[in-house]
Amino acid sequence: MSEVQQLKAKDFKSDQEVKWCPGCGDYSILSCVQSTLASVGVQKENVVFVSGIGCSSRFPYYMDTYGIHSIHGRANAIATGVKVANPELDVWVITGDGDGLSIGGNHMIHSLRRNVDMKVVLFNNEIYGLTKGQYSPTSPQGLKTKTSPYGSVDAPFNPIQLALGAGSTFVARTMDVSPKHMKDTLGIAAEHKGAAFVEVWQNCVIFNHDCFKGWTEKAVRDEATINLKAGEPMVYGKDKDKGLRFDGFKVVICSPEEAAIWDPSEASPAAAFMLIQMDNDPGMPRPMGVLRQVEAPTLEGLIHEQLSTVTDKRGDGELKDLLYTADVWEVE
Repeated sequence: MSEVQQLKAKDFKSDQEVKWCPGCGDYSILSCVQSTLASVGVQKENVVFVSGIGCSSRFPYYMDTYGIHSIHGRANAIATGVKVANPELDVWVITGDGDGLSIGGNHMIHSLRRNVDMKVVLFNNEIYGLTKGQYSPTSPQGLKTKTSPYGSVDAPFNPIQLALGAGSTFVARTMDVSPKHMKDTLGIAAEHKGAAFVEVWQNCVIFNHDCFKGWTEKAVRDEATINLKAGEPMVYGKDKDKGLRFDGFKVVICSPEEAAIWDPSEASPAAAFMLIQMDNDPGMPRPMGVLRQVEAPTLEGLIHEQLSTVTDKRGDGELKDLLYTADVWEVE
């Protein structure tokens, strides 16, 4: 038996010319995903990328793996079918805030609640980029766009809240301008057994430039965000001089010595919900890293277990028996 070859990031690059706008955050995400696949040691023939429609959905063309460029909002549903049909595959969903949370919102919710073992990477730039700048489900209120010239009045989704509410067993957030953090986060997600949802703050240089500038620039990043690490105190700031602790149903700023130890493996997602509420408070840092990571049975595992149990009891069965059941009737 031949030895499994250890691949490098370049081995996952396809021969297709990458066509995104110069300066787009998608380039950083593509590079980080390729590096992540190499670091976790997967083989190309076992990997499938499924995308919907949008700028991010060109992704499968740029990966030297199997890929499906599907239809708008249906990537999660198609990826579920791929994973159930062949549980041995590493299945990744590439989607955007419009594709995955608008027309695809229903499929997103159900694939997460079912705990399908696939990695969902949601590129969030708070705008529809491919269709030229309409407001999206994550656009902030007041944003002026092609479809909201006087400012959007819609209350936006918070992707992390949605994933937590849907029961995703892994929920994380990272940003395009911090490749090391992104690689670390994607690496943890890749090793997770179950539905892994990763929101990536991604800059659209054409239609929503600098939408996350107040948190992602190096000059402010240390003070405006907190990197959550399992088993470590929740400390942040350029000089690591501030901490976070829980006070009832709130998160409050405290000294580093008083900071709570972060544990994303708690059965209840209550702590993660409290942390993501900081997005709504300009005086609090926005959480990055892994917010939830728990174990639970996967959909494909339960399906194949059930099939095996029924087959053991009743045999393989015949297709004609399925077609000609008591539910078949004749209309004269």
